[in-house]
Amino acid sequence: MPDSIDASDAMIDNWTKRLEENAARYQALADRMQGQSVTERSKDGSVQVTVDSRGLLKNLVIAESAAGKRMAEVSAQVMQLVQRAQARIPELLQQAMTETTGTGDQAAVEIVREAQSTFPAPPPEAEPAFPEPDRVRRFLPDDTEEQPPAAPRTPPSPPRRRRPGGDEDDDDFGGPILS
Repeated sequence: MPDSIDASDAMIDNWTKRLEENAARYQALADRMQGQSVTERSKDGSVQVTVDSRGLLKNLVIAESAAGKRMAEVSAQVMQLVQRAQARIPELLQQAMTETTGTGDQAAVEIVREAQSTFPAPPPEAEPAFPEPDRVRRFLPDDTEEQPPAAPRTPPSPPRRRRPGGDEDDDDFGGPILS
């Protein structure tokens, strides 16, 4: 009977040791991923985004060269770049797992699978079609000949009422002020 108790104690010690080792490896993975970020830049360099390992936008830089673009184009470009950056997170996770926990662990495989479903590959890049603006808004004066400002229009004054046979000094209350 003492052998079975010793064997049970050894088995429990072995499980405890493996759990502690796994916990240490997964903590190392978490620490490693916490400091990771992904940056994507537009082809023309006018927009740059950075997301952290959880996929959250941490930095957005829009260069002065984007000032000539329509805002709908710039916002679409920002969203495309965020999706591209997020789609790279599973790759970073896979690399960090290879170096810390190993890839043979079923939990590691499931973590990567979950990251891939959360951050799928972005759709292929296509030039977005934006409708032409309905009107052009100008915030600077036109370069054409300057027109003088129109004179302000004053409304006509109402005609004065006169009492028949009355004095001009009388008011409209029926008689002179001084009697």
